[in-house]
Amino acid sequence: MTQVDFYILGEQSASDRFQLACRIVDKAWQQGHRVYLHTNSDAESRHLDKLLWTQREESFIPHGLVSESDSTFTPVLIGHNEQAGDEHDVLVNLAAGVPPFFSRFSRVAELIDQDPAVREAGRSRYRTYRDRGYILNTHNL
Repeated sequence: MTQVDFYILGEQSASDRFQLACRIVDKAWQQGHRVYLHTNSDAESRHLDKLLWTQREESFIPHGLVSESDSTFTPVLIGHNEQAGDEHDVLVNLAAGVPPFFSRFSRVAELIDQDPAVREAGRSRYRTYRDRGYILNTHNL
C-alpha cells in the first residue's frame, strides 16, 4: 500500500512548499529513487524546473518536464497533467487535488504551507486518503 506523508511547514516558512519540494527531491534522488513532481499548472512545473537548476551549487539533480524529457535518462520528472508516465516510485504532490494515479506510487509526499487555500486543499486531500484507508504520517517542520 502507498505510504502517504504530509509535510507541514511552520508559520516562519510562509510559502516555501516549492523549496521544500526541492529538498525532498534531492534527498530521494540521492537515495536512488525516481521522483515525479505533480503541480497545478505548466507555470508551476516550469517554476520547479528553474528551482531545481539553482537549488544547490554543489549538486545537480537530473530532472526535466515530462513533456520535454526522456524518462529513461531523467530520474526526476515534473508535470501537471492527469498522467505521470510510467513513474511509480515517489510522488511529490503540489497540486490542489489528489492525483488520480497516486496509488501506483510507493510513496506520496504532500507539502503544506501556511497559505489558507493550500491548507484547506491539504485537509481535503488528507480526508480523501484517510477515507480510503491509507495510513497517514504527519511531519511538522
